[in-house]
Amino acid sequence: MGRKRSGGAENVVDVLAMLPWWVGVVLAVVSYWLLHRYAVSPIGADPRAMASAAVMKGLATAGQYLVPGLCLAGAALSALRRWQRKGLADQVAAGTGADVLEAMTWREFEMLVGEAFRLKGYRIEESGGRGADGGIDLVLRKSGKKFLVQCKQWRSYKVGVGVIREHFGVMTAEKADGGIVVTSGRFTAEARVFAKGFHIELIEGEALFQMIKEARAASVGETDARPAQGQAPQLSAELSTAVVHAAGPTEAAPICPNCSSAMVRRIARRGANAGNSFWGCSDYPRCRSTAS
Repeated sequence: MGRKRSGGAENVVDVLAMLPWWVGVVLAVVSYWLLHRYAVSPIGADPRAMASAAVMKGLATAGQYLVPGLCLAGAALSALRRWQRKGLADQVAAGTGADVLEAMTWREFEMLVGEAFRLKGYRIEESGGRGADGGIDLVLRKSGKKFLVQCKQWRSYKVGVGVIREHFGVMTAEKADGGIVVTSGRFTAEARVFAKGFHIELIEGEALFQMIKEARAASVGETDARPAQGQAPQLSAELSTAVVHAAGPTEAAPICPNCSSAMVRRIARRGANAGNSFWGCSDYPRCRSTAS
């Protein structure tokens, strides 16, 4: 997703806005105290150090207002985004179908996805879109594991296998524990096949809609958060063990008889059974146990 280039001060504010708002406030207070203390301190009597000390004091005098101001601007932007994310989640939770996602801008869609995972207990980092075409939009962290998220608000056509391949390449480069691609539309059959076995979770519009409704209901203490029969499945509890849960019916994964890890569906790519699916251990290649 394209993002316009911005100046240095705007970049600083944007980075600070990725932190909780109160962190920006604390940084503003601490930076003002440190810079103000240096700005009002006396200059030493050594003539050789007086020139450089005067320059540093001048920078501190200006910085005691500039730096806290940037921190407070970042805190305000963080609070604004938090309010916007909550509003988007409330809007979707109040909707009757996934078509409510189609009226959003790409930025709103990205913020909504972040809020959905925040409600699921993940710590969210908005990465600003590293990699080709915004290869990483969000970084999720939970229980010491890192997951990369790419958002594709493609309504007019399906997300193809090329996007999934690119995301897998970014996951490998970043040494992530898993990856997620989210779209307001649907994925092609080739994309689903590729995602299997590569720790990539595919979430379509209907599944995202249901995920938000359930997470939002749980966050406000509602008890009817279980999905009705026929609804899209919710996101797996820990992405490090569940490889892919694209929208649609899924079957219960067996336990590996060799190492007791969860097994995942894979597609044979060579040999007499090429093209056929089978159960393989999620701890491959350390464990090569399979089942039909």
